[in-house]
Amino acid sequence: MGFVIAVDGPAASGKGTLAARLAALLDFPVLDTGLLYRAVAVRLLAAGGDLDDAEAAGAAARALDLTELDHAEVRTRAAGEAASRVAVHPGVRAALFDLQQNFARQEPGAVLDGRDIGTVICPDAPAKIFVTAAPEVRADRRWRQLTSQGETVAYDDVLADIRKRDERDSGRAAAPLAQADDAVLLDTSKLTIEQAFDAARRIVETARARSGNLPG
Repeated sequence: MGFVIAVDGPAASGKGTLAARLAALLDFPVLDTGLLYRAVAVRLLAAGGDLDDAEAAGAAARALDLTELDHAEVRTRAAGEAASRVAVHPGVRAALFDLQQNFARQEPGAVLDGRDIGTVICPDAPAKIFVTAAPEVRADRRWRQLTSQGETVAYDDVLADIRKRDERDSGRAAAPLAQADDAVLLDTSKLTIEQAFDAARRIVETARARSGNLPG
């Protein structure tokens, strides 16, 4: 297995942006694992399924085609809320487990972002970052993102969604959102994108030096 960078954190913490930039810096492939759950939810709803139906959700996960991650509907507010609901089903997580681990095995390395990368998917990853921010900050970021995509939504509704997702993601029985014991906490509440990326880069550089995985 190559050098794996696990980037975890709650919704709208900035983990996706940081993961993508780290991958570009190192020329590593990157996987936004949250899109997997969004795509499963979108697939299930398109078939008229119930998000709380564990069996149907598991079947949708097993049938998932990675090209579905590129569909515009997986990035909507509705898809994000739906993803959090299907992610509680152990069958869904089991169906997507091997896919994520296989992605992580690529050489010379890979970046994965999600909620259980450092704790469940890649517990032995040499570089782990847990990205977080205050709920109000994350809600503002998500609200700006959604409105830029043309969605009409109130900030207060987005904040309510964020808090509901935090509670659901942290409280679920299967692979709950949690900071790995050996992950470095990165609070981006008061950081610009550049400041957050610089901090993440330094965390990864330290991990690479510690593991002997140096560029060149």
